[in-house]
Amino acid sequence: MKKLLFIFLFAATANFKGFAQTKIEAKDAAKHLNGNVTICDKIADGKYFSNSQTTLLNVGAPHPNELLTLVIKGDDRKKFSEDPEKLFKNKKVCITGKVIDFKGRPEIVITEASQITLDK
Repeated sequence: MKKLLFIFLFAATANFKGFAQTKIEAKDAAKHLNGNVTICDKIADGKYFSNSQTTLLNVGAPHPNELLTLVIKGDDRKKFSEDPEKLFKNKKVCITGKVIDFKGRPEIVITEASQITLDK
């Protein structure tokens, strides 16, 4: 019985750790490719491209010197109360998501408004 309890607790702990977010600085995003992270930093600027219905938010510095790009595609933009490029510009936010590589630069694709919160 104790062995079964130990196995259950070990499995539960391993699963919990798998869902945990690692808090990192934006400048270190490229070191965490394919990892789920939380990053708190300033949104320097952003732009909405109506032809592709894509919003890009640049974290840490304006384009082309951004540390990380946030990408909001198509219908996901409608999940925000205001246009994200206006709502978050010059504000410190916390972003949670999976860091991916896009042409050698780190980015996070935002699919839910809850992935970006204002940092207090």
